[in-house]
Amino acid sequence: MFPLNAVLFPGMSIPLRVFEERYRALVAHLLEIEDPVDRVFGTVGIREGYEVGDHGAQSLYRVGVRVRLTEVEARPDGTFDIVVVALDRIGLDRLDTSGDFPVGEVHELPEATDGVSEEVLEQARATFTAYRAMLADLGLDAQVGTLPQDPTYLSWTLAATAPLPMSERQELLEAADAGERLVLVTDLLRHELRAMNVIASLPATEVARTRWSPN
Repeated sequence: MFPLNAVLFPGMSIPLRVFEERYRALVAHLLEIEDPVDRVFGTVGIREGYEVGDHGAQSLYRVGVRVRLTEVEARPDGTFDIVVVALDRIGLDRLDTSGDFPVGEVHELPEATDGVSEEVLEQARATFTAYRAMLADLGLDAQVGTLPQDPTYLSWTLAATAPLPMSERQELLEAADAGERLVLVTDLLRHELRAMNVIASLPATEVARTRWSPN
């Protein structure tokens, strides 16, 4: 297990810098697996605490994802630059930190297959189209191509794109099915649009990246 100060969704691909000893040991273990397809580990979001340090994560979310190691670059100082892609959801039952790297006991969390109404799909697509248009007016890019037709893939795409705090991203990850997730993300994007209309200079994603100052 590799807890992160982030919530990942199935289909997401992200780069990670691995420098702490226990996670370097995890990567080294994965590289010993002959078939790259089997180089899989789990990650969950950190509710409280940090990714690194003597104390590390103090509280973890219990729903996360399996990820596959797809790229790795070993550096001379023993650290790694890696890229992983998220596969599917898991539930974390227990975490054992007594070994060289954390090991989790997990169970699968398959996506419910209930159908999604056309009204929910249309509202989600329309809201995201309005959000993308607002970004374009601000000279920004939503970095999403053509929206998927499949409701599940659509729900993960919009969840990954929405500029949300960690707790709300976790709520989307834990949603029971695509329909529930699309309703949630549509409401959250509408809230973001209202905020952007009031403060039209930057969306929340850019505000969050602004350096904090006590002045």
